[in-house]
Amino acid sequence: MIRKLNDKDRKRLHRKVHIRKTVYGTAERPRMTVTRSNKNLYVQVINDDEGKTLAAISTMEKDFATVKPTVEGAAKLGKAFGQRLKEKNITTVVFDRNGYLYHGVVKALADGTREAGIIF
Repeated sequence: MIRKLNDKDRKRLHRKVHIRKTVYGTAERPRMTVTRSNKNLYVQVINDDEGKTLAAISTMEKDFATVKPTVEGAAKLGKAFGQRLKEKNITTVVFDRNGYLYHGVVKALADGTREAGIIF
């Protein structure tokens, strides 16, 4: 059964499709994508050439179980993810906000990753 999208979800899906037309991850500059829900945050770095996830982090991991999907929590998660990327020698990424508006939690996550030294 197909779920009928409400207006908010439909607008986000439209933005997501529009963004994904131009944002593409390569081996040199992979795509960092963000997914958020009311309870959790998920971030991945993806090489679209090979279709492989190079690194991932989420609030469902044991180390980040106490982190809430708030602006402060997103900043902490972003810094930790930046450190994880540096360990894997990934210094530059393309940011895919996945249709979410660039403010609040999404912006805090991006800023936290930048503070860790990752270049967008």
